[in-house]
Amino acid sequence: QVQLVESGGGSVQAGGSLRLSCAASGLRLRINNMRWYRQAPGKQREFVATITSGGSTNYADSVKGRFTISRDNAGNTMFLQMNKLKPEDTAVYYCNADSRGPSDYGMNYWGKGTLVTVSS
Repeated sequence: QVQLVESGGGSVQAGGSLRLSCAASGLRLRINNMRWYRQAPGKQREFVATITSGGSTNYADSVKGRFTISRDNAGNTMFLQMNKLKPEDTAVYYCNADSRGPSDYGMNYWGKGTLVTVSS
């Protein structure tokens, strides 16, 4: 079982920056790919960025050049550096991860989300 906890959300003016964190915990923790998703009010959840266990990254077109995804050396904490924020980035941001642990290999987990509000 993997627990994911996001932090770092808040309110910021357009053009500002925020750094989100996602901390994974659990027994015999081994994490494979990790992702950020977001869900704006009244909209479906959408993909933001992903990072593999090897450090390869991919981004949604809407955030390319503004957001940077990364992981710590242990691979259990993921970050999202968000620069040049726009009002349309306002959403609840969710952490998502695939386990490669011995007892739950291939299981997918979600965090509860952290709210980002960008005002114009």
